[in-house]
Amino acid sequence: MSRVAAEGGTQPRQVAALLIAISLAIVAGRIASVTSAEGDTAFLSANDRSRWATVAALVDYGTYEIDRLTAIKDKSGRRRPWQTIDRVRHTGRDGMMHDYSSKPPLLSTLIAGVYAGVRAVTGLSLIRQPIYVARIVLVLVNLPLLAIFLVSVWRSIRSAAGDGPGAMATLAVACFGTMVLPMAITLGNHLPAAAATALVLAIYLRRGDDANRCDERDRRVFSPGCGRGGAAFVAGIAAAFTVACELPALLMLVLWAGLFFLQDRRSTWIGFAPGALLVGAAFFGTNWAANASWIPPYMHRDDGPVIGNLRLAGEPSAAVVAEALAATGELHPRHRDTPLAIVATASPDRRIVDVGGGNQRFALVAPAADTLDGEREWEIRRWDRWYDYPGSYWMTPRKGVDRGEPSRAVYAFHATFGHHGLFSLTPFWVLVPLGLWLRLREPSGSSGWWLAVATGVATLICFAFYIARPLIDRNYGGVSCCFRWLLWFAPLWLWSAHPAADRLARGRWGAWCLIGLVAASVFSVATALETPWRHPWIYRYLEFLGWIGG
Repeated sequence: MSRVAAEGGTQPRQVAALLIAISLAIVAGRIASVTSAEGDTAFLSANDRSRWATVAALVDYGTYEIDRLTAIKDKSGRRRPWQTIDRVRHTGRDGMMHDYSSKPPLLSTLIAGVYAGVRAVTGLSLIRQPIYVARIVLVLVNLPLLAIFLVSVWRSIRSAAGDGPGAMATLAVACFGTMVLPMAITLGNHLPAAAATALVLAIYLRRGDDANRCDERDRRVFSPGCGRGGAAFVAGIAAAFTVACELPALLMLVLWAGLFFLQDRRSTWIGFAPGALLVGAAFFGTNWAANASWIPPYMHRDDGPVIGNLRLAGEPSAAVVAEALAATGELHPRHRDTPLAIVATASPDRRIVDVGGGNQRFALVAPAADTLDGEREWEIRRWDRWYDYPGSYWMTPRKGVDRGEPSRAVYAFHATFGHHGLFSLTPFWVLVPLGLWLRLREPSGSSGWWLAVATGVATLICFAFYIARPLIDRNYGGVSCCFRWLLWFAPLWLWSAHPAADRLARGRWGAWCLIGLVAASVFSVATALETPWRHPWIYRYLEFLGWIGG
């Protein structure tokens, strides 16, 4: 090690700063040139169009309804640049049926605040200039988030083991070798979730580092080196915000609360808990503001609660159903005197009740067979199948990965070592199990030991959760560059892999192996830099060979 590095660690810090700067520059360059395949927007998929439509609707129209955006046509009049399959439809507060994004609205609401500032300063409109305004918003949102991710990861991996070759290799993967990087050129939830997790991780490790305990010169309220409530408050916000972006991260939120509690009980109660509750209130509050429902729109897939009952001999008539509906008090005022229609479905035990020309819906369900006297019990249920509407992509036969993988064993293989594999697309992750084992060899009860336990438990449970999902959800995250639902684990896995990387770096052959793992991971990222919303390179190659697809 050079004298400069030995005396002050300046050289490793400069190398780290250079790597981070290059990563940010790559993403900035991609954002500056990001354009849809048609060349008329900066939207790359149905996924981000869903959020962009909400952002524009909030600022330009003052509503979460995205009807007017999805109805916009291009100059040819044949294509709708804002159209998205990631939308739901339900009755709005005005009693009319409207389209809404299927995404939880908190993130889109926050980004709408950024867009509102851009519009106020520049006078530019996202609707009229969907290329340049979108790029400006992406720069203002994604570059700071990526910087938080990278700087927090760097602080985390060098907090206990220094900044040797293993740390630099791990940072290189963070900068260029995880699929967080391609996700930074689009408007989505994966980069914010990874950045938030990285921030919690950095705060937790700094608080637990004996060498950086608070002293009289470092008693600032928000110093991450203090065991006081300010840093815990920021950590609580970040941990809960991860959940707002990735719902299964709720498990990690609980584990984070336990980890912070073990470090310092007082700051957990006065800092971490209020921070998490603040985000929780914002999450549920924006859900209610957008959809008059406390739960995210994508969870509305089945018939709603029972609001009335009918006991009939024969088919339910419109007049009888109308009378029963009126008694429930569920009819919107504008539909109390409008016509009602009963629509048959593929099931003989289910009907759809359309009110006001389809602007309000109910489900009519007969859960049991006819009774001995020939009568049948019908339940009137509130409409909660928000993906069921004319033209809905989700109600038609799907192709490719969207059909779902029938075999859970095959699904688990492709999610780990196959065409969407965690290890096949990011080979550096093979060091995570070894790294966790090395972390667990630390003194039992230390901050690092407990974090290794929590990371291992959360990883296994969340992975098992996705493997256990029903057929329709076993789709690898749809058309995307990786098994994207676990991307928020990236900071935790980088921290976990660091000891193993350090050990490899000590030997000649181990160093070459480490270089190979880093290079292979960077290769996968390079294949996804054009857009993260296409299949991984392994999947596309297998398609080319004719082994999968159709």
